[in-house]
Amino acid sequence: MKKARLIYNPTSGREQMKKNLPYILDRLEQAGYEASAHQTKQEGCAKEAAHDAGLRGYDLVIAAGGDGTIFEVINGLAELENRPRLGLIPAGTTNDLGRAFKLHDLDMEGICDVLTGDHVSPLDVGKAGDQYFVNIAAGGSLTELTYDTPSRLKTMMGQMAYYVKGFEKLFFLKPREARIEYDGRLFEGKIMLFLIANSNSVGGFEKLSPDAKLDDGLFDMILLKKTNLADFVRIGSLALTGQHIYEDKVIYIQANRIKIEIEGEMQLNLDGEHGGTIPKEFVNLHHHFEMLVPKPEENE
Repeated sequence: MKKARLIYNPTSGREQMKKNLPYILDRLEQAGYEASAHQTKQEGCAKEAAHDAGLRGYDLVIAAGGDGTIFEVINGLAELENRPRLGLIPAGTTNDLGRAFKLHDLDMEGICDVLTGDHVSPLDVGKAGDQYFVNIAAGGSLTELTYDTPSRLKTMMGQMAYYVKGFEKLFFLKPREARIEYDGRLFEGKIMLFLIANSNSVGGFEKLSPDAKLDDGLFDMILLKKTNLADFVRIGSLALTGQHIYEDKVIYIQANRIKIEIEGEMQLNLDGEHGGTIPKEFVNLHHHFEMLVPKPEENE
């Protein structure tokens, strides 16, 4: 019998997972899985649970929670030689991977239809040092929002919590000297921030990296060059429609391998979690996972 392991964060999605847990497990059992669940209790818990499930030969590992839960599950499985299929129940504040696969539009019944189906898509992941990410690697003051925003504030306010914290950081932006190598090319100059995206949805903005695909073996990198506060706000507003990539202050390129060095210390954000500091090399691992996704007709 096939085995499925559900790894869920009980505080995500305004604590809706607890309510839906019996229904999800029942749907998996009806689909022929021997289903079990693991409730996360602390940081690193989801990573350990995913790694254990992979070693024990589970056929399907489902991450239920926000982007942080998915990040841990990916890191728990990425280095295994035999990796199970991935499933996702988006229950966080921004749900970037869920948005990229149009899962956030589905109710729980629709999500369970996906999890008990057989339609899969290959999924690239990024490697940064000894860590892995599926959505975004980023550096710069504003990119610290996800791990600077208290979980209680996110639970109460949802995505608006990020905007509240963002206004606090706008006045502390400053350019940093950078050296960036990407697929044999080189950029040297001052930047405000960098984003290395694997999916088109970043921080809930679905047009921030408009050409990004989760299965093309390439990152979409955005560099914001030295700019003033007024231009920063203007370019940020253009990101809502994807027009920011045509600005002179923005560099938007695709690459498989990227190496970044920054003057002074800069914290790295990986899928909303602390990823150490720069310098760092980023490598795209093409088709590293298979993930259960909606069928094409449901995705349109």
